[in-house]
Amino acid sequence: MNFSFFDLFWVFLFLSSLQPVWQRRQMEARRIRALQEFERGRNSRVILLIHRQESLSLLGIPISRYISIEDSEQVLRAIRLTPPNVPIDLILHTPGGLVLATEQIARALIRHPSKVTVFIPHYAMSGGTMLALASDEIIMDANAVLGPVDPQLGNFPAASIIKVVEDKPIGDIDDQTLIMADLSRKAIAQVQRFVRTLLKDDIPKQKIAPENVEKIIDALTTGRVTHDYPVTVEEATEMGLPITVGLPRSIYNLMELYPQPQGGRPSVQYIPMPYGDRRPSLPSPQGRPLPDPAE
Repeated sequence: MNFSFFDLFWVFLFLSSLQPVWQRRQMEARRIRALQEFERGRNSRVILLIHRQESLSLLGIPISRYISIEDSEQVLRAIRLTPPNVPIDLILHTPGGLVLATEQIARALIRHPSKVTVFIPHYAMSGGTMLALASDEIIMDANAVLGPVDPQLGNFPAASIIKVVEDKPIGDIDDQTLIMADLSRKAIAQVQRFVRTLLKDDIPKQKIAPENVEKIIDALTTGRVTHDYPVTVEEATEMGLPITVGLPRSIYNLMELYPQPQGGRPSVQYIPMPYGDRRPSLPSPQGRPLPDPAE
């Protein structure tokens, strides 16, 4: 059978169209194998909640991912499928998301009878921090961060709206701002009540010392810092949160299987190997000012 150039061209196009599908299936198979290996090592149910905060570009429309109702449906189903005597390991990488979805997941976590452990390789801000507070142990990379959980009304922190009403005479404040301030007080009270519920969780055992509960609530919910303030490992430990520093290598390997889709050149690039004893030599210090090359 003879093939013409155009026959080969169409075969090439057909195989090229199948390549992305094959690559996705290969990646999915690698993810499943990595999850199964991690679960066997810890005898637990592993749940990943990974969002990339960087915007993607789809037909010119910027897209960012966050904790959504769809996420809560999937996580709640995973928790329901977990026997009561099996621990849950939740791997978090998220900027936060919807309050309703976050609270649903957090309540399901504190109701699980066995130990719940949250792993944070990079960051878990806002709603992600709320989920971390629902766990019995938070295992973080030494450079990973949490964030405040103070409520936001639209583009404004609830605490800042209340401060405006407190600092200005009532006659100088418009009705909309007064309404926003009323909603802000309610939002802060609701968040504080929910965080208190999470911190007082004693299943399977008490995780937060009673004397630290109100201190943690005050630090995370009252708007003392901006909403994107990074709460470091040291600061979280000082608050009294159950922090353990040091992630297993398998967590980092899992994260590499969920890369940020790239468009154009990479913004970060390096040689992906440890140097060990083959470290590149550093240039000898020249002092200041540097000598003029023209001399």
